[in-house]
Amino acid sequence: MLHRFKITEMGNRAFWLRGKEREHLVRVLRLGPGDRLIGFDNSGGEWLAEVAEIAEESVTCVIVAESRPDVEAHREVVLAAGLTKGEKLEWVIQKGTELGMRSFIPLRTKRSVLRLEGGKARERVERWQKIAAEAAKQSGRVQEPRVRAVSDWAELPESLPRGCQCLIPYEAERVRGLKSVLNTLERGRSVVLLIGPEGGFDPAEVAWAEDHLQAIRVSLGPRILRAETAALAALTMVLADSGDLG
Repeated sequence: MLHRFKITEMGNRAFWLRGKEREHLVRVLRLGPGDRLIGFDNSGGEWLAEVAEIAEESVTCVIVAESRPDVEAHREVVLAAGLTKGEKLEWVIQKGTELGMRSFIPLRTKRSVLRLEGGKARERVERWQKIAAEAAKQSGRVQEPRVRAVSDWAELPESLPRGCQCLIPYEAERVRGLKSVLNTLERGRSVVLLIGPEGGFDPAEVAWAEDHLQAIRVSLGPRILRAETAALAALTMVLADSGDLG
């Protein structure tokens, strides 16, 4: 299997790798002139190329062939998840990228143990974006998900796709299952999954989401799931319903 790289600069018949991509090629993989690789640039395409020259700050790759593989999910699914402690969100972002989520929104909630503001929030988002980028490369995607800035509830609507349908898995919901609700949605609409932190959403937050986002409360089943489990279970169900998994 050929190694994959995110293109730094694109030309007509060649592209260039710089920074960490160059270092990974040269120092970790030890590729050299004549070796072949795959490059992608988040535009939906990928390019088979051959290493032509390794310079001090860049690697020149001559394009051999271009393709647009059908690897991205056909339905746009956004995860908006409450801040959780430890590495739980890193795991959700990595696995969510592998499954096919389009973007991720870290959300401040009442029950979030983790508090992120200012520079610390920006640094964490940069780290999460790198995790998404690596997971996209590893899983063969041609577009890496965008990790948005840490948001409060009031800021959330500005980050959501136009015309999206918001679904909020909620342990107190006993009637509407996620599967049955998915059957009622228009296939072309984006789906936003609102996932609570440890301890779940505060009832007032659920009510706000219903009032301001027209969110629909759904059940993921009779068992209580951890936040990270709920996020990936719901994402998997939505993408499977769209024909993007299985």
